[in-house]
Order: sequence, then C-alpha cells, then structure tokens
Amino acid sequence: MKTIRDGVRRIGPFLVIIFVWIIFCFPYFAKGLLPFPSKFLVTFFPPWNAEYAMPVKNSAMPDVITQIYPWKKLTVNAWRNGSVPLWNPYSFSGTAHAANYQTAIFSPFNALFFFLSETDAWSVLILLQPLLAGLFMLIFLRSLGRSAAASTIGSLAFMFCGFLVVWMAYGTLAYAILFLPLSLFAVQGMFLRPRWWYATILTVSTATSFLSGHFQISLYFLGMTAAYILYFGFRTRRIRKVAHAFFSVLIGLLIAGPQLALTFEAYADSVRGSAIAASNIPWRYIVTLFIPDFYGNPVTRNDWFGYYAEWSGFIGVTPLLLSSFAAITKKDSREKFFLIAGLLAVFLAYQSPFNTLIYEARIPVLSTSAAYRIIVVASFSLCVLSAYGCDKLTDRWRKSIRNFRNFALLWVVILLGIWAVVLWSGLLPPDKAEIARRNSILPSLLAAATLVVCCVGYFRKGLLRKPIIAAFIVLTAIDLLRFSLKWMPFDPPQYVYPRNALISFLQTETDKNRVFGNFGNELGTYFSVYSIEGYDALYNKRYGEFISSAADGTIGPLQRSVVLLDRQGRYSETILELLGVRYLVHRTSDGHNVWAFPYWKYSQYISVYKDDTYEVFENTNAYPRVFLASSYAVETDRDLILSSLFAESINRRDTLILEKAPVLIPERGPGDATILKYEPTEVLIRVDSSTPKLLFLSDVYDSGWVASVDGVHAEVYRADYAFRAVSVAGGVHTVKFEYRPKSLATSIRIAIGALVLLGIGILRKFV
Repeated sequence: MKTIRDGVRRIGPFLVIIFVWIIFCFPYFAKGLLPFPSKFLVTFFPPWNAEYAMPVKNSAMPDVITQIYPWKKLTVNAWRNGSVPLWNPYSFSGTAHAANYQTAIFSPFNALFFFLSETDAWSVLILLQPLLAGLFMLIFLRSLGRSAAASTIGSLAFMFCGFLVVWMAYGTLAYAILFLPLSLFAVQGMFLRPRWWYATILTVSTATSFLSGHFQISLYFLGMTAAYILYFGFRTRRIRKVAHAFFSVLIGLLIAGPQLALTFEAYADSVRGSAIAASNIPWRYIVTLFIPDFYGNPVTRNDWFGYYAEWSGFIGVTPLLLSSFAAITKKDSREKFFLIAGLLAVFLAYQSPFNTLIYEARIPVLSTSAAYRIIVVASFSLCVLSAYGCDKLTDRWRKSIRNFRNFALLWVVILLGIWAVVLWSGLLPPDKAEIARRNSILPSLLAAATLVVCCVGYFRKGLLRKPIIAAFIVLTAIDLLRFSLKWMPFDPPQYVYPRNALISFLQTETDKNRVFGNFGNELGTYFSVYSIEGYDALYNKRYGEFISSAADGTIGPLQRSVVLLDRQGRYSETILELLGVRYLVHRTSDGHNVWAFPYWKYSQYISVYKDDTYEVFENTNAYPRVFLASSYAVETDRDLILSSLFAESINRRDTLILEKAPVLIPERGPGDATILKYEPTEVLIRVDSSTPKLLFLSDVYDSGWVASVDGVHAEVYRADYAFRAVSVAGGVHTVKFEYRPKSLATSIRIAIGALVLLGIGILRKFV
C-alpha cells in the first residue's frame, strides 16, 4: 500500500499536468480545430477578405498569419528539397531568411513537419509548448524539494502564465523560455548531485532555446542560467563546477552558432541595427498581475490601455497569492534568489531608471527591441515562489499565524483598494471603470476563495490539509484554463490559406516576374509569389532606403519593420519597371482612391485577369528580371546614386550606377540573358553577347551572394543602389549566383565540433 501511495505521489503531478493540458487541447483533439487564427486570416487579409466574413475571436496576432506560418512553410519546403533555407526571394525583392531569427530554421521541432501534415505539425508545435513548460517546471520544482502539490501549482502557473499564453500561437518566444526550468534543474544537479547527464541537459537546453526563434528571450534564458551558476558557485565555492557549467552553456551556444552568426551578419545591414525602441510598462499596469483584463482584452475588443500581449505578467490569482506569502515570510537562499530575480525583472520591465539606462546605453537587441518582455523572468520567478508559498502555508499551519495574518491583511487591503478605484474614486472614466469593474469580479472571487481556504486550514489546524491542497490546484487550473482558452483561437482547418482563382492565376501565369498589390507574406511567401514589399524586423536597410526614394527621389524615413512603396510617388512607376514588376493586383472596390496604385495614368498596363473582386494588369514596360547593360557610371555617395538613377537623361535599361568600376568595361552590341534556374539560394543565367556586358539581376544585394562565370569566381557589384551586377565577357557564358554567407561554413564546422565534444562526453560515460 505504501508503495502504491509513493508511486501516486511521484506520478500524480505529471498526470495532473497532462490532464489539464488535454482539457486545453480539447478543441484540437475532439473537434479537429487548429490553434491558428484562420478565421482572422480569411476575414481581414487580402485576397480572402473579399470572399469571407465571419466573427473573429482574437485579432491581436496578425504576425502569425503574415510572418511566422509562411516562413515555416518556406523553411520546411527548403529542407524537404535538400537545401538550407537561407534566402527568401518572395519578400523585399529578396531577403535573408535564416538570418531572420524568428524563422527558427534550425529548431529541432521542425522535424514534426516531416512526419505530420502541415496543419497537424503546426498544431502539435504550438500545443507542445504549455505541456513542455509544465513538465520541465515540475521537474525543477521537485528538485528544489517542493511537495508534489506545490510543484503542481507552480507548474500550472508557468505553463499557462500570461507570457506563454499570449505568445503561444507564434511557436517561438515560448520555446525560447520554456527550457529555463530544465536548464536550472541541470545547473543545480551539477553542483549538488553530480551526474553526467546534467551537463548534457544544460547544453541541449541552451542550444534549443537559442534555436527556437527569439534571440531576446533566449538572452533572458541565458542571463538567468548564468546567474544561477554564479549563485551556486558563490554558495559552494567550487570554481571547477562553475567552469564546467559555463563550459556546458558555451557548447550549447556553439551548437546554435550557425543561427547566431547568420543573424549577426544580417543585423548589421538591417534597419533594426540602428532603430531604438524605448519602451516600458507604466506602473499603473501592475494591477494586471492580479486582474489581467483590468484594462480590457483584445479578444472582447474592449482593451483601452497598454499592450496586452507585450505586457502580460499574469500567473493566476491563487499562485500570485501563494507567491506573495513566500515573499513576506522567512526565506532560504534559493527563495531569495528568485525573489531578487523577480524584483529586478519588474524594475527592468516597468518605468524605472534601470529601464531608461538600457535605452540610453543603446545596447544592441535590448535597446532595439521591447525590453519589457523581461516580464517573463518575473513571471517565472513568481511561479517558483508560488510553490514555496504553498508549502509554507500547508506544512506549517500553526507555526506562522503572524505571517498568515499579515498576508491576509495585505490582500484585503489590495482588494479594497482596487474596488475603491473602480467604484468610487473617479480615477477612471465611467465607461472604462465599468470594464475594470466587470473584469475584477472573478479575480476577486478567486482571491477571496483562496483566502477562505487558507483560513480553513489555519482554524482547522491542518486537519483538512489534503482537501485544501486539492482546492488550491483546482482554483489554479480553472483560473488559468479560463484565461488561456479565452485568448487562444482554435479555428477550422479549411480556412488556412485557402487557394482561390486569383491565387491560382498568380501561381501559374506570372512565372518569375514580380507582382505588386495590397498583400503581404500571407500571399507572397506562402504561395511563392514574388513581391517588392514586405513586413519583417530584419529587412535590408539599403533596400528600404531605395524604396523610400519613390516619393521624391531622396531617402525618406524608414519604418522599423515594414517596407511599402508610395503609391503616389513621383518615381514609383520607375521603381516598378526597374524591379521587373510585371503584374499589378488591383481590388476593384479600391477604385481610383489614393491607396491604390494609379495604373490608369499609364497606357502600358493591360488587363489580363478579372473576377468579381480583383483585376490583374500586366505592365508591358517592366524590365526583365535579368538584363545586360552596355555602360555604367560610378557613384559612392548615396544621394548622388539616387539622383543619377532617377535622372531623365539616363537609360536605366542600358546603364547601371555602380559604386566601383568593373573589371571588364562593357561595350555596346547585341546580347541576351536568360534565367535557366531560379531557386532561393541559387540562380543560373545564360548570357550570349557579342561584347563584354554588365549582367544586372534585380534581386537585393547581400554580401553573402557570390558569383561565378563558367565556374570562375566573379565579383558581385552593388548596382542601382541595392541590387546585383556581374561583369561578363563577350560570348556564351553561364553565370551562377549562390548564397553563401561568409560566417555559415565556419559556424557550421564549429557547431559540428561542439556536437562531437558533446557526443564524446556522453560516450565516455558508457565506455
């Protein structure tokens, strides 16, 4: 009997975690609905929004539709075809793909797409996040000596905390942080119970976090891991153990080296490298740690203050109360570690001198991203403290009556203060006060129920310990399931990028020509339609400047993540012609409005497709994607390059603006260039010319592109401000462009070496 009880005690928390997770996943398992906002896709995004109109649950996650999912398809398709998905030719006239950290091309979870259908693989990828977060947290909390019940509560709080829930649909940020408890478990094991597998777990956790698709969150993972190593180093005075732990982390970073190296290269050339995004959370938003919808919720369309998805630090009402009890009672050193970590994260996320210092210091990544996302560290620390608080409440009912009295008084004061604000203070406008009042009811009831349960435990002197613990778990599960299911959409699979007549036309008739219109990655990248615009945090700055010059011929202000051509710009048509934009997609209901490109002003636009909603025009003046030029001019000043390029006297079809003189001087004479092969990372072109020429390819210049003529290396010149050109001698030649970033080969060798070291370390334990 004792053996059975021990077994239940060991596996019971795991069963609870899995059971709650299954309830969360019920729409997928039982109804076949996907954790993807497909109704949002077809209702709000062209070209589907003209055909569909239906209620949308959550419209606060457009990036999943316009970026993450299309990028995932491009990534998986490239791997299936036996190539590394380094380049995306469908956005920004070509852009680095692997270097965009959020594409997560090296994530081991991409393997799901080789065994499951696209939608099922996506669903499993998304739904695994809370399960792994809960299980890893459970392992860590048990290693801290927390009871089964306390560990269950802390694990539920982490797996459905605000940060993981609001970013779950992305499949990147949550993966970057959910390995943190496993990493800390490994660090702790290396110091307290040395086993060979702890170092392996630490290495794998580090590598997987940094390959998961969000560098900023992985930095927070790394910071917490490093701090925990130093904490144990200080406590144990074991310098060799510290060195061993940091070496394990280093091996993990080296394994992730190819991703890090590619991103570093692209970051330097991107607009994000110089764009500062100062931001923090106002202190009045801290009430949402207790009442997540105090200022409304995007799902119910009544949010009116702040950034719900960016600032969410909610961990559940009951875990929050339990963590506060841990904070006000006597703490051991590990409790102090997480309390300090949580407080530091709060001060870095909320308005404070620490936060301001980050932006004034212009720290890369942190100063150019939303630094308040460090709130996830505060959430994690609170989840750990909630397990400590639970054990303190339930294990020492009669020993801490003073602490309990202070704890209960604290929360009574908090509750009374919140209700005073929403009912009588006049601090909120009447309509906003009604939102806060309505959304404060359930958290207040949960807090009251938690306090009542605690009181029962004290006044009954621990006789109802098991029912009370069960009540804590049930309250936590109900609260967090309500919170997560309210936010997370589960939509029908038939609305996931459905193909229609317009899309079929663009896929079959446009060939390698570019297409222009009011659409984004959701059409371009997903359906392999070549576009000159795009939405991405890491676009090439030089290309953004070129497109911005459409307005008046000078470099205009650049947006942090978006490149859009000015529809009414003086040189917009010139740019469209130069970039080989042969097809224009026009929604007929747009008419001749200012947001539509004025094709009606140009006689060269001929209608080639029309349905009830869209019309496609062919631009007969568009240049071919590749052509031969017979002359050039050299300019190095950016403003002069653009003024020369847009000068009325220049023949852009025959003259290129270069930034250095070519090795071969082009001459006039007949010639022709034909694309033989066009793939994301390789372009093969046949050139037949009677004289030396400059071969121009209207794809974005990137230092990672190399060229050869008949197998002999040839220099790639930056031409016409942001594109590629190669010198070609007279005769028949084959020109090959290949995308081989400089750092890739070296970083891959280092990563392989790190994997070999990891493998040798494991094998030594068995040989």
